[in-house]
Amino acid sequence: MNNIYKAIYNEIKKYKKIYIARHIGPDPDAFGSQMSLKESIKLTFPEKEVYAIGCTVSKFKYFGRVDKVNDFDYENSLLIVVDTPDKKRVDIENFESFKNVIKIDHHPKVDKFSEIEYIKDTASSASECVLDIIENTKLKMNELIASDIFIGIVSDTNRFLYGVNYKTFELVSSLVKKYKLNVEELYRKFYLKPLSETRLMGYIASTLKVDKYGFAYIEIDEDIINSFGADISSASNMINDFNNINEVIVWTFVSRDEKNNQYRVNIRSRGPVINEIAAKFNGGGHKFASGVRTSDKNVVDNLLKELSNCCKEYKEESEKHGSN
Repeated sequence: MNNIYKAIYNEIKKYKKIYIARHIGPDPDAFGSQMSLKESIKLTFPEKEVYAIGCTVSKFKYFGRVDKVNDFDYENSLLIVVDTPDKKRVDIENFESFKNVIKIDHHPKVDKFSEIEYIKDTASSASECVLDIIENTKLKMNELIASDIFIGIVSDTNRFLYGVNYKTFELVSSLVKKYKLNVEELYRKFYLKPLSETRLMGYIASTLKVDKYGFAYIEIDEDIINSFGADISSASNMINDFNNINEVIVWTFVSRDEKNNQYRVNIRSRGPVINEIAAKFNGGGHKFASGVRTSDKNVVDNLLKELSNCCKEYKEESEKHGSN
């Protein structure tokens, strides 16, 4: 057990009460890494109190129940934050009040907010990071934990289309074999959609605006989403279904959460690096999968312009090299 694995395991072993948090606007990888780590700690140390905290998303209820905690024991407990590179996106108020925090993440490093940090930006997902930690410590695993990790990896790689290397396939292959995972059933659980979402996807496809540089975007109001019987989180997660449009290299979904007075901007790319642009607008993420949240419509408009310019520069550069 090398130093980082040993340090994480020893801290988990030390505390009776452990909270596990992730980023705001959680996706399946955030849930997969959070819930799998929670269940692994509980399986290994049945006497510990382990809580998965943060907002809940009904669409991902198959991961299990998020715990409601009213009063946090900042002085005598451990906080583990997964899948979150920056302080502003941790889905818990006053998280820096915890005396001890561990960070487990696969994004490029943004903020340092703990003494013990496991950051592996070559990993496909935070779920893969959790798997790596479990396999290199005395933490235990069962079929439920393996299933959560599998879905987290599948989701963040869009069914192994990007962000993977041979190591990812080795790890997943071992999971499926060792725990006899029913891959078809897991895919069905994750990808099966209600008719309302399918109809919303049709609306998005027919309304998507595409410019001559290969930048596509849609601004969709919550009223329109509700008219299809879908919810705002469903619309945000549909962005991965638009990965294979020949004329598009960067695509962006903008949805407005009126209740929280917030625009959710989800960005994906098949070439131009977008996380640096997102960071300029107080967002972030991966090179080809990023997001921004803001209450200012001007921020959204300026972000869209910069993404279009990025596509223009990328296309011109590609054509220049292609002509040589």
